[in-house]
Amino acid sequence: MFDAQCDVAALVYEAHQPPDGVLLDFVAGLKAQGLRPVGLVQFGHHNAGVAELTAMMVHSGQRVDLFQEAAAYTVGRRLDLDKLAAARSAMMAAIDEGADLLVVNRFGRQEQHGRGLAHLIEYALGADVPVVVPVPTFRFDDWIAYIEGMCVKLPCQGDALAAWWNGLAQRDRVRHVQHNVCEVLK
Repeated sequence: MFDAQCDVAALVYEAHQPPDGVLLDFVAGLKAQGLRPVGLVQFGHHNAGVAELTAMMVHSGQRVDLFQEAAAYTVGRRLDLDKLAAARSAMMAAIDEGADLLVVNRFGRQEQHGRGLAHLIEYALGADVPVVVPVPTFRFDDWIAYIEGMCVKLPCQGDALAAWWNGLAQRDRVRHVQHNVCEVLK
């Protein structure tokens, strides 16, 4: 079911393990190596029933508020699907410009139902761009159904994420060498 060389990694986390710091550190390391990660990392949480969520586009540094402004008669804020769609479009354009990795904010309720950033995952994989998606433990079964089991399950730790990435890089180096050897032997 799980393939350590798969281009999709689920960074599985518990409620007390927000994955955002792990992702930001990982993305910073990739950028320091001259690579171009694309995606969205969340800053924020639900606090006493009030959602506060800002995210950052990792490829541009742009901050994105993903919630609607609350009306005077409402309690809390709701996810703004138009803002999420705009962020998805911006990430698709960034993939088209060249990406080494896609970081998806979360696998949440919207993605579980094929909305939100779900199509972005398919888009990246269609462009041969590896994907990492934080998945809360309580949604992992839904994630496996969505991705049809084709993923690497990682604990929410930077070293696990780095090991997965390094495995992909090693696999790609071997493929490159094999491809070049085949060209020489023709």
